[in-house]
Amino acid sequence: MKRIAAALLVSLAVGFAAASIFTLQQAELLGIVTFLVVMWTNNALPLGVVSLLPILLFPAFGIIELKAVTPNYAKSIIFLFLGGFMLAIAMQKSRLHTQISNRLLRIFPHTPRGIIYAMAIVSALLSSILSNTTITLMLMPIALFLTENMRLKIRILLAIAYGASVGGILTPIGTAPNLLLLGYLDTIGVQAPTFTGWMGMTAPVVGTMLLIIPWILSLGVEDEKIGEPPESSEPFTKEQKKLMAILGGLSLLLILNTPIKPWYPGLGLNEKGLLLAAGLILFLPGVGLLEWEDSRAIPYEIIFLFGAGFSIAAAFGSTHLAEAIAMKLEFVHSLPLWMTLAVVALVISFSTEITSNTALTSIALPVMAQLYGVENPVTVLILMVSTVAASYAFMLPIATPPNAIIMSSRIIKVKSMAAFGFFIDLIGVVVVSVTAYLLWRSVL
Repeated sequence: MKRIAAALLVSLAVGFAAASIFTLQQAELLGIVTFLVVMWTNNALPLGVVSLLPILLFPAFGIIELKAVTPNYAKSIIFLFLGGFMLAIAMQKSRLHTQISNRLLRIFPHTPRGIIYAMAIVSALLSSILSNTTITLMLMPIALFLTENMRLKIRILLAIAYGASVGGILTPIGTAPNLLLLGYLDTIGVQAPTFTGWMGMTAPVVGTMLLIIPWILSLGVEDEKIGEPPESSEPFTKEQKKLMAILGGLSLLLILNTPIKPWYPGLGLNEKGLLLAAGLILFLPGVGLLEWEDSRAIPYEIIFLFGAGFSIAAAFGSTHLAEAIAMKLEFVHSLPLWMTLAVVALVISFSTEITSNTALTSIALPVMAQLYGVENPVTVLILMVSTVAASYAFMLPIATPPNAIIMSSRIIKVKSMAAFGFFIDLIGVVVVSVTAYLLWRSVL
């Protein structure tokens, strides 16, 4: 009860403070979101229970109606995660993750820091061309097997999630906010960076973050004991070969489905349907990698967590809180450009912690475009910073899909993620804003 009382006190303080700046409804929303964040962080109630509270609290305080809240818990992207969880369960059940991890251990340095760097880099590179959600789902079972050392296991899982978010900005197709920016630039008639031009701009950010983040995550575990890498690997079993064929086919479809405009339109398939189909195939006769009883291992509390995140995003939109916050940023006109970029990156990065980065980007882009006007050359720079910063949120599980997915391991506590994520958020703000000021403004 003490933790719940603490959450109530903090949320009341935030709500009362916000009432002097925003409307009463917006202040109430900020207070409720603060209450949820504190409850997620201090583990006052189970994760799934806290994640269901928006269904009760938003209608009770007149934020949005019940019928507008509940659909957020059944959005189509949730079925992408459902299919991914099924694949992860099959990987664990068939022990394919042990085979893959055994081979990885013979390639990279067999030290705690070496493993953390390896998983972060692999996750980042794969996430630059495939869905960071999919990559996190595929790599998580491997991380769970790499070591029995709990401290090190937590760091490896964080490396995968953070690496996926870092690598997602490397290409225009790496993550949804990137695509939203390209679409918005086309809407306002502004020339977007080319595919290679985008990579040239973002590569310094990705490279710098991949040097810093694994190093931070490895602090304090450099001397942890890990098992010796296997001298040889066992042959793949029949079940493992079936699963590899399914995963290989899925990866190929995801690659072929990815459009590379203006040269290749993609297959036009729905990625969410592809992941769900791959998960359901596992139950088919002749495949038989999963039985219905195995579905009990699906972390439904994470699905509720996503529903909460989507509900918060809907509430921010319906109450116009996002626009109100942007209006408070008008003071940036009087700031030097480098400070403006830092403020934008800071606001977007920490705002993303409590809502979907895709939802926030869709709201933030038109708002940020009005800071200087769409005709101002600085606007494209600010929009680019906003988009990248939206993917660089590392504190809370609802901030990005990779963060939420590794929470499904039931090993990481929100408090642990927030402790590392807060400092990495600040590092991301510095890296993105400095790169934008020194490099991007000469290119855009």
